[in-house]
Amino acid sequence: MSTPVEQAARTYSVRTFGCQMNVHDSERLSGLLEASGYRPAEAGTDPDVVVLNTCAVRENADNKLYGNLGHLASVKRRHDGMQIAVGGCLAQKDRGTIVEKAPWVDVVFGTHNIGSLPVLLERARHNQTAQVEIKEALETFPSALPARRDSAYSGWVSISVGCNNTCTFCIVPSLRGKETDRPPADVLDEVRALVGEGVLEVTLLGQNVNSYGAEFGDRSAFANLLRACGEIDGLERVRFTSPHPRDFTDDVIAAMAETPNVCHQLHMPLQSGSDAMLKAMRRSYRSDKYLGILDRVRAAMPEAAITTDIIVGFPGETEDDFRATLDVVATARFSQAFTFQYSPRPGTPAATMPDQLPKTVVQERYERLIALQEDISWNENKTVVGREVELLVATGEGRKDSGTGRMSGRARDGRLVHFAGDPSVIRPGDVVTTTVTYAAPHHLVADAPIREHRRTRAGDNAEAGRRPKTNGVGLGMPTLGPPVVAAAAPACGA
Repeated sequence: MSTPVEQAARTYSVRTFGCQMNVHDSERLSGLLEASGYRPAEAGTDPDVVVLNTCAVRENADNKLYGNLGHLASVKRRHDGMQIAVGGCLAQKDRGTIVEKAPWVDVVFGTHNIGSLPVLLERARHNQTAQVEIKEALETFPSALPARRDSAYSGWVSISVGCNNTCTFCIVPSLRGKETDRPPADVLDEVRALVGEGVLEVTLLGQNVNSYGAEFGDRSAFANLLRACGEIDGLERVRFTSPHPRDFTDDVIAAMAETPNVCHQLHMPLQSGSDAMLKAMRRSYRSDKYLGILDRVRAAMPEAAITTDIIVGFPGETEDDFRATLDVVATARFSQAFTFQYSPRPGTPAATMPDQLPKTVVQERYERLIALQEDISWNENKTVVGREVELLVATGEGRKDSGTGRMSGRARDGRLVHFAGDPSVIRPGDVVTTTVTYAAPHHLVADAPIREHRRTRAGDNAEAGRRPKTNGVGLGMPTLGPPVVAAAAPACGA
């Protein structure tokens, strides 16, 4: 086996595909590797270890994985001692098939045993043979593992893993397992530890956050958790994703409206506006109930920004079914929608349903939905023009364009705002207050003078390259350097 000196010199890179749960898992994988002596690879260099954290839910997941593995095969041939590890949902599903298709892979591990990665890498090096380890049940709750946090000012906090729903299009329950809820005290301890490191914003994360508490018999647990977050000094923003309409209760709406640091932003998956399609999807609510929830949210929080997920072209979807979706979208007036063209996922009931729709029909409906939602998003954003907004200055959002030199931030309702600011003075993690001057479908512009700029400890940390060192059970190591590479979508399963 390698000596500590050898291992300390080894570098790594984590590539993430899929939802926010995968992004947070990648933070844990990076933390585990750094705790074992690895260091992040510098940009433009070939790492000694490449970890692909995969998704099985999104379209072409298999193609993305094997395309990446094909490219890495040639890199590995010229990089002596390089190792490739594959984890995440696709690894949980395909298991040893990955090594059969790509024999240059060194390690395959599942969603339930991400903590095994450093040991599996060492075992593969020592034995000079691929290691495949897939656990059938959760080995260690991810938040008990060290993390190399992606952001100095914003952090994910898992409150549960797994899902008890049986949606016919979704493979998550079979890959992530039944829902396991984390004790509220542990969640709040991690939040406090993050705030103690300078974090201003946390996002509570789970496949179905508002069923939180079912495992220990407390139906009010999620609302109570939101209110408890409101009592943490220094925590300025609380978000959560994703809820399920079936479990979304009025006590959660009240907690959102009455807790000052809980943001008035809601991501509520719709999937379809057709009751027939919702039944076929096993979504356990109907369009009237869904719209009723939105009405109550807006009655309590008129300025709330509501986003959603929609699937177009589910098996058996008729033109009337699709028009029902358009009708609900027109009524709901989402600020943004994440829209997906249905494609069969092996292992899901929907994959074998009759009346699979032709690609041309799905594409045409998808384009009509996009056109409607683009118009709604633009009009909804126009209502914000002239309004003063508080922005948490962000990294990874990019500039509006190089010519204007605008910076970017997120408003409390989650909207992306490009604003006129001086990056030599304003840092990621700082807070600015300005006025929106222009609206586009997917962002806002604020070219007005900045009324207030508040320098924060999070901004100090971002400027110095420091990241939170919390791991949910005490403190780990300082985590420095560039963030994990991620392409995130909303948490799947809801």
